[in-house]
Amino acid sequence: MAKRSHNEVKESLQELTRIFQPKDPRKFVKDYIRKYRITGGYEDELTTLVEHELGKLRSSVG
Repeated sequence: MAKRSHNEVKESLQELTRIFQPKDPRKFVKDYIRKYRITGGYEDELTTLVEHELGKLRSSVG
């Protein structure tokens, strides 16, 4: 990964998810991977991470 550890990528993506609260997690992850030049193969894992984070946000709001 572009000089970032796996945990840094996950933490960054979690933070961005909390800020932007994307409607489409898969598209959000694709854009993130493209923008930050993350190596392929992580899309499903990162999408799951975004969906989980969004779930936590929704449960804390309601």
